[in-house]
Amino acid sequence: MSSTMIATIEAGSLTKRQTFISILIIGLLFFIFGFVSWVNAILIPYFKIACELSNFQSYLVAFAFYISYFIMSVPSSYLLKRLGFKKGMMTGFWAMALGAFIFIPAAFTRTYEIFLCGLFIIGAGLAVLQTAANPYITRLGPIERAAQRISIMGICNKGAGIIAPLILAAVILKPTDTSVFKELHTMGAVAKNVVLDELVRRVILPYTCTGVALFFLGLIVRYSPLPEINTEHESLELAASNSVKKNIFQFPHLILGSLAIFLHVGTQVIAIDTIIGYANSMQLNLMEAKVFPSYTLFATVCGYLLGIICIPKFISQINALRVCTLLGTTFTLLIIFANGQVNFLGHSVDISIWFVVLLGLANSLVWAGIWPLALDGLGRFTKLGASVMIMGLCGNAILPLLYGYLADLYNVRFAYWVLFPCYLYLVFYAFYGYRVRRWIFK
Repeated sequence: MSSTMIATIEAGSLTKRQTFISILIIGLLFFIFGFVSWVNAILIPYFKIACELSNFQSYLVAFAFYISYFIMSVPSSYLLKRLGFKKGMMTGFWAMALGAFIFIPAAFTRTYEIFLCGLFIIGAGLAVLQTAANPYITRLGPIERAAQRISIMGICNKGAGIIAPLILAAVILKPTDTSVFKELHTMGAVAKNVVLDELVRRVILPYTCTGVALFFLGLIVRYSPLPEINTEHESLELAASNSVKKNIFQFPHLILGSLAIFLHVGTQVIAIDTIIGYANSMQLNLMEAKVFPSYTLFATVCGYLLGIICIPKFISQINALRVCTLLGTTFTLLIIFANGQVNFLGHSVDISIWFVVLLGLANSLVWAGIWPLALDGLGRFTKLGASVMIMGLCGNAILPLLYGYLADLYNVRFAYWVLFPCYLYLVFYAFYGYRVRRWIFK
């Protein structure tokens, strides 16, 4: 079916009921994004033990998962143009189901590379869903309230992220594992392989169930009442302005926004996926440290709630973005330089780890702030522009590897320096970069 045969409607013509149902369905999608994405916080230390990996190797989990966004985002935009949102989303769900099923042979053979292949395919399916869902929710109402709607989606995403690591940890980890992990280095090769084989095969049941659920979710979305809205509507003025535009690179604010997304998501995944390792460096075992990603995600949800309450009534979405980027810069310096043992929520740890948790708050409204700014004025280029933005999600793949490299080279605390230049750029985009409408070198 060609794109011209797909009937679309304008978002402004939707009834309140249609808009409400659409937000509910897209909210379900963001919940699934979060559940599937943030289990990596447990998979990274889990595979590090089960497959005997270095810090750098363990962060290939994030690399394999998120590099698919870079590879698949532009093809996703063409897929969505051809199939429409609903059939395209179904295809994305089915790709994720296939990736989940690949965990079965990977676990039976304890082959890390096959796990990475499965994660790549799950990420490819998510790239399709993200390319569809983000411009959809951005256009599903007044643009000045886009950050508010995206914050609601963020609660769905991070709410799933809070429970996902805990659920997976409850399924694949046992209370006796702490003593077993301590004894691994004293075991003979045969005994160790038996223990590690049993450990890694615990992922078979949860990922089989996940694959089945994703397959049926694809069918549900395909036959749902979700309308095919026109995300590329242009006013007469905008159409005239864009008439001379031939390609996506003629929108500097979009390209700069994609780089901002690249750095933002990298800082976000570092804050969540590295915090268990940082807690381990403070002599916390995995069973105690497993809750820290949920703390970070809870801080993010608090930020989303503030955004829903305050935007645009008390603060504009651009000013909320500016506050968050400045907070991220400040908290990064406090992670590196703050010292002192504190007891909080039953944990006796260095105070710096709580600033890693607070990065969740700083990161909360950055995504919601960047998207409407970067897509502003794209008109018929919106789907392709969204795919360029989704390409930026490969920051989740690159930056954790850089963190892991610095952690192996120096230590896990020093490695947080990787966040500092990222937040400086985000400050630049929030205050100036989003206003750039022409390249100065032309």
